[in-house]
Amino acid sequence: MLERGRTNIIGITGGIGAGKSTVLGYIKQHYNCLVIFSDDVANDIKKKGYPAYDELVELFGKEILSEDGEIDKAKMASAIFNDKNLLKKVNNILHPAVNTFIINIIDKERALGRYDFVFVEAALLIENGYDEIADELWYVYASEEVRRERLKNSRGYSDEKITDILGKQLDDTTFREHCSFVIDNSGDLNRAAKDIDDKIGEWRKDA
Repeated sequence: MLERGRTNIIGITGGIGAGKSTVLGYIKQHYNCLVIFSDDVANDIKKKGYPAYDELVELFGKEILSEDGEIDKAKMASAIFNDKNLLKKVNNILHPAVNTFIINIIDKERALGRYDFVFVEAALLIENGYDEIADELWYVYASEEVRRERLKNSRGYSDEKITDILGKQLDDTTFREHCSFVIDNSGDLNRAAKDIDDKIGEWRKDA
């Protein structure tokens, strides 16, 4: 439950193509908040100086490195392509490290009290147990038809690739079971913005 007088932690999730980044762009522009994208964190913790860097280099060997000594994303992607066992090992390194990094940010911001909200976006929010970390989980919803169209237009994905990706993600029922608030982003941003403004308006009224 959201409370006044403290930094509220909100997890944002939803399927691919639902428009989570667009929704969070609106939120960041209109509210006093910090937005954390788990994919950005995952990229940061692969850099030199972070624990995940050492573990990944140990797993892949130094041939995974580029000339500047950083992990080469293309080389790593090529190494784990179609190797489910290696992918699992990588995820076992990255997921806990990402969670720890984000939790440290949350603890810091709660202590500083600079923001009304910290929003954490992660595709695997539910699977990684963020219901125990966040005050609320919010689900960005868009119909499958809309998501397919967006993925074709913005990323050039084929129907086959989209079907494969959707089949590996949580279904709508599961998202709704775990999230306390649903943002409908099937249309333009105005509909989603109204959902968000109404929700945060209720929080302000409760003050």
